[in-house]
Amino acid sequence: MQSLQDRYAPAGKCFGCGPANDKGLQIKSYVEGDGLICRFRPQPHHLAFSGVLNGGICGTLLDCHSNWTALWTLKQRLELDEAPLTVTADFHVKLHRPTPMDGEVVVRAHAVEVAAPRVIVEATLEAVGKVTASCRGTFVQVSEGHPALADWG
Repeated sequence: MQSLQDRYAPAGKCFGCGPANDKGLQIKSYVEGDGLICRFRPQPHHLAFSGVLNGGICGTLLDCHSNWTALWTLKQRLELDEAPLTVTADFHVKLHRPTPMDGEVVVRAHAVEVAAPRVIVEATLEAVGKVTASCRGTFVQVSEGHPALADWG
């Protein structure tokens, strides 16, 4: 199955989710039920301290995956042929506990409010079966002339 990033933005350069950024995280988001899921394996250079994932990396995973959730939600709700480009308006991350980095982390996100062009998304980051971080953010569909459009797929 192809990720949303590979399908809709193969030339994307975002540090978190851009398939064309070979120095980035290159997260992959997939539809699962009424939301999206992302599975990510931290690398040694993502650490904060021994065995623990950096909080900024946790935030990036939550931000990018939530943004793709907003994009997918608008595409489905508005019955669009193409995926709209959305960007982060705000997001708030809560780090509940240290995130172990010796295995896969799972990010799950779903839209909780849709008022196009805005979508509010809630997401969790899980490691070893426990939620280690969560996020709530607002994501907005951009219009013609926005600088992000130059790097879109």
